[in-house]
Amino acid sequence: MAHSQRCNEDDAPLSGRGPTHDSVRAVRSRRSGRVRHAAIIAICALALHALGCEKLLTTKPDPGERLDTPLPGLDNGELGDFQAGHTQFRKAFTIAEGLGPIFNNVSCASCHSGDGRGRPENTLTRFSRGTDLALDIGGPQIQDRAIPGAEAERLQAGVDVSHRMPPPVFGVGLIEAIPDSVILSHEDPGDSDADGISGRVNWVTPAAYVPATELGGGTGPRVGRFGRKAQVSSLLQQTVEAYHQDIGMTSSYRPVENVNPVAAHDPPGLDGAEDPELSDREVESVMQYMRMLAPPAAGALTAARTRGETLFGDAGCVRCHVPTMHTGAHDIETLSDRDVLLYSDLLLHDLGDALADNRPDGSADGHEWRTAPLWGLRVAREFLNGQLFLLHDGRARSVDEAIRLHGGEATAARDAYLALPAADRAALVDFTESR
Repeated sequence: MAHSQRCNEDDAPLSGRGPTHDSVRAVRSRRSGRVRHAAIIAICALALHALGCEKLLTTKPDPGERLDTPLPGLDNGELGDFQAGHTQFRKAFTIAEGLGPIFNNVSCASCHSGDGRGRPENTLTRFSRGTDLALDIGGPQIQDRAIPGAEAERLQAGVDVSHRMPPPVFGVGLIEAIPDSVILSHEDPGDSDADGISGRVNWVTPAAYVPATELGGGTGPRVGRFGRKAQVSSLLQQTVEAYHQDIGMTSSYRPVENVNPVAAHDPPGLDGAEDPELSDREVESVMQYMRMLAPPAAGALTAARTRGETLFGDAGCVRCHVPTMHTGAHDIETLSDRDVLLYSDLLLHDLGDALADNRPDGSADGHEWRTAPLWGLRVAREFLNGQLFLLHDGRARSVDEAIRLHGGEATAARDAYLALPAADRAALVDFTESR
């Protein structure tokens, strides 16, 4: 059987243009026609949520302490969309519904713990032969599970491998709303100011099914901003590819099943579900949900953290982990024209040999990574059994360890941190982990 062309959140597909999806444009206009119904759903759902909290806790948890709360300022229709997407995000698929034939997990929530960082057991394996996505042997991602009768994939010899933790999904709407011009203003690919930092945009070609009406869509190169190497420019593409590659669910955007091209035999009847297995509305519901997820609130600035913030700047960390970016216009009003405490420039940087995966993605080489946003760290341990899993593959279990592994363009900042007295290093770490 011919192997369908494959991609994931880190790799733009190469297939020809698919069908036109007016429903992408209509997802927001549908909202206005459902406001009354959505308001009832939202009010009932939030009331039940509050009732459940009161039964379990002496006080309701503050929204800033969670990883699955909506952005403040959403209207009733948007809250209804949020609740619908919340349910879809957690839906565990069965074989009868289309799971597989090869896959990594059964739901979106299975990989993204509490909508936050993943765990090591959910690490995804990407591979290629240089810039060749190795489609003929199952690239660019290994699906290590399979339904009965199908064969899970196994890594082949002689390929470039990259292990990557599932990224947080909160705050992605804010990242989407940052204009290209703001990101480009931080670029310095030739290090013209001679500060040793040469961040650059990963220009990517959107999947053919992403229309120009979607931010990051349309023809021509677009600013990549999602994924560990900023290889994805739109939330629609990230959502579609995660369903297709990670869960094995087809949609009108990716209607052909993903199968193991080197299996000894094809799975009989594949998964038994009629393709496409997801409606456009289900895909777009999850996309809208992620778009409206709020990042957790940062912790209070104590005297020690204020000292740590100053040291964070003095050490040069802010040259890549830019504290604030500003959003532009967006269809969701609460995403528009606001400061975002992101602590990232969303650019590619060479982080040295210790962190290199030697696998290119788009124009990103094997030493480059997108600057990771520093938010949600304060509450992450609560959702990960008291642990942190930092960097692209989760190898660092603390901010201190993550800093020590930085090299390349971050060498000067790392060395400045290591030269600090122990108390100052602790203050800098405390500030960072309070974000």
